[in-house]
Amino acid sequence: MTKLTSSMPCVLITGFAPFGGESLNPSWQAVSKLDEHLIAKHRVIALELPCEFNTSLEVLYKAIEQHHPVLVLCIGQAGGRSEISIERIAINIDDARIKDNAGKQPIDHPVVKNAPAAYFAKLPIKRMLLALQQSEIPAAISNTAGTYVCNHVMYGLLHHINEHEPHIKGGFVHIPYLPSQAVHHNGAPSMSEETVLSALKVMINEAIVAKQDVKVAAGTTH
Repeated sequence: MTKLTSSMPCVLITGFAPFGGESLNPSWQAVSKLDEHLIAKHRVIALELPCEFNTSLEVLYKAIEQHHPVLVLCIGQAGGRSEISIERIAINIDDARIKDNAGKQPIDHPVVKNAPAAYFAKLPIKRMLLALQQSEIPAAISNTAGTYVCNHVMYGLLHHINEHEPHIKGGFVHIPYLPSQAVHHNGAPSMSEETVLSALKVMINEAIVAKQDVKVAAGTTH
């Protein structure tokens, strides 16, 4: 077994604390189990982000500064979705339908003032999608990360990469409810933690080893 050391190239993967009255967040439930794992000769470090505007990015930026990752993959809950959703784009807007865990509810505020309207993920999203499909894991490319804390974090991450560390790969993935949550949401779609963990490993590996993305159709008509 390969011994993990601090000198190994690092992958930072994040999940969120529970929000919206939930007792758990499937993103952190899964992500936490990958801490100190070795994937494609890279040491994985797991980090829980608060489900709070601004504070979440402060915690993320501090971890990036501390660990110097070559890949940052942020994971969030998307209740109602039935597959792994690899996010293509983050937009420069906070428009919160509900308050965050600190009681803040920004409406029509930019994530970063005087910054671009949007950023595309710095990930081989199509190769990641194909790898998931080949592993028989339900997956799709998503063209909206919403306007809540997930999009806030994705945009803030990509802006940071663009402005300060362009060598870093980075992006965001949404996952469904866990089955235990779905029973409290009128039988909403769900995915087992085992399947989510498998998906995360596949995506991390593909993001590390892929030198460039592939052009395959994965768009939507609406």
